[in-house]
Amino acid sequence: MARVTVGTGLGLALVLAGPVAAHEIGPEALTSLPPADVVILGEVHDHPVHHRNQAAAVAAIAPAALVFEMLRPDQAARVTPGTRGDAGALGAALEWDASGWPDFAMYHPIFTAAPSAEVHGGALPREEVRRAMQDGAAAVFDAAYDAAFGAAARFGLADPLTPEDQAAREAAQMTAHCDALPESMLTGLVEAQRLRDAALARAVVAATAATGGPVVVITGTGHARRDEGIPAALALAAPELSVLSIGQLEADPGPAAPYDLWIVTEPQPRPDPCAALRQQG
Repeated sequence: MARVTVGTGLGLALVLAGPVAAHEIGPEALTSLPPADVVILGEVHDHPVHHRNQAAAVAAIAPAALVFEMLRPDQAARVTPGTRGDAGALGAALEWDASGWPDFAMYHPIFTAAPSAEVHGGALPREEVRRAMQDGAAAVFDAAYDAAFGAAARFGLADPLTPEDQAAREAAQMTAHCDALPESMLTGLVEAQRLRDAALARAVVAATAATGGPVVVITGTGHARRDEGIPAALALAAPELSVLSIGQLEADPGPAAPYDLWIVTEPQPRPDPCAALRQQG
């Protein structure tokens, strides 16, 4: 396992030149990343260090556009020069407190780190994501979007997963939900995740068309995975775009981690999310 601790463009460019492999970096490397059309900055959503790291990377990249997993397109349109610098006003405009996402104070510095970047939303309404669990990601994607940037097939949603991939993704969903879900829900949860990945990739394509790039994506580390996340959808939908995927994690993902680069931080103290389910059991 290689660790890149000095963020020289040459050193990191050499990492990206070969086959995709995970390399650990220190946070200081985020201020001198190699150029890419799309930089995906993963996070554990409630970890304040991850958001500070994202803001530092955004300031250094100075992207033309920011795509947020946390925002729908209609919310992103509410980001204006008049509210952008005021955390209270911007949070209110985005109705952040009702969104279920962690404290907006952690996210606001990302908006101000690139004050002239266009802000784009990559989220779909919750009811659309829930519908994907019943109707499938492809059907919901095609119904939600016009043809400006392609239909579900362009983003890889028309083809079923291989049995091995489907099983692996269902197992990951079960683990993520404390091994407490009925197996009948797993297929739907995989479809919902595929829909989110494709919607974020589509937002990247739209942001690139609108601004010329580069584009930075702020998203959960799971969506940053090269094997099944936003990079996989972009490889199909916009193979001309160079993509740099950076995961931020709370534990060593091992040498086969599906990111170009990754950072490990100390875990954020939080209640055990599975404790209540164990008590119910």
